Amino acid sequence: MNIVIITGGSKGIGKALAQKYASENYKVYSLSRSIINIQDVVQIAVDLSDFNEMKNQFSMLLDELKKLSLSSITLINNAGRLGTIANIENISPKDIAESVNLNLTGPMVLSNMFINFTKKLSCKKEIINISSGAATKPYEGWSVYCASKAALDMFTKTVAAEQETLNNGVKCIALYPGVVDTSMQAQIRGTKKEDFKNLQRFVDLKENNDLYSAEYVAETIYNIALENKLENGSVFDIRNI
Repeated sequence: MNIVIITGGSKGIGKALAQKYASENYKVYSLSRSIINIQDVVQIAVDLSDFNEMKNQFSMLLDELKKLSLSSITLINNAGRLGTIANIENISPKDIAESVNLNLTGPMVLSNMFINFTKKLSCKKEIINISSGAATKPYEGWSVYCASKAALDMFTKTVAAEQETLNNGVKCIALYPGVVDTSMQAQIRGTKKEDFKNLQRFVDLKENNDLYSAEYVAETIYNIALENKLENGSVFDIRNI
């Protein structure tokens, strides 16, 4: 049985990924705060920014997977948040913590648990972290998002280096999905110009129909993983495929 676990699988890229993998006969599990009706996807309600809740729910899921015979298992750390768009001095400490927890701490903890769970498995094992081009470019107003995604990239490379030396270690890669037509983009376009100097660029992308669809991104990510196109530790922008 082929298993894929997706965080934030109830909307945007995560939902499209859940639907794509389910259509390819994977057993799909989605961990997200909201529950929606997606055919052939097991949905687990969890606040991924709450460390204890996330840890407990993921632990229970892994206990269930112990009962299955696995051909492959993949963790896609997709959930993320932009948080308040403003200069750092105008963002509340609570909002900063929530963004870092969801964008970075969550993927770190889930990867820790996933790797421990799969140590004795001889099947294909992979972690795919959904990062962002913002990891490499400073956008004023996005300091927390940019920093947390940059850290996620380095986490990906380091975990890959650790696993590379092990017998049948877990493959770990990060992908930049490009600018995708999701609720995050709607949030960006609703920002005040004084809080985000690059606002017009994102307004223009929408008006010119230059945004990727979530479905296209999901299809591309699925094919990258299926065809094993990237080496362990790769950080890759799908716009370059």
